[in-house]
Amino acid sequence: MDKQETMKEKILKVLDSIRPYLQADDGDVELVEITDDGIVKVKLTGACDVCPMSQMTLRAGIERSLLRQVPEIRRVEAVN
Repeated sequence: MDKQETMKEKILKVLDSIRPYLQADDGDVELVEITDDGIVKVKLTGACDVCPMSQMTLRAGIERSLLRQVPEIRRVEAVN
């Protein structure tokens, strides 16, 4: 198993742990891409896509959890 795949599995596990909280408000998150320089790109879907609090959810919830669990990543970005 290569390094990229291991990181992807860790990221997916963290997203799966966050997902129930997003789904409780009719939202969700999808992993789009992991760049070679450690940037994780995610897509907020459902209610999260149009929620005015989505940036706070991204930074305080998703990014904080990912950085704590997967120290190899540098940043999380939302894409459309």
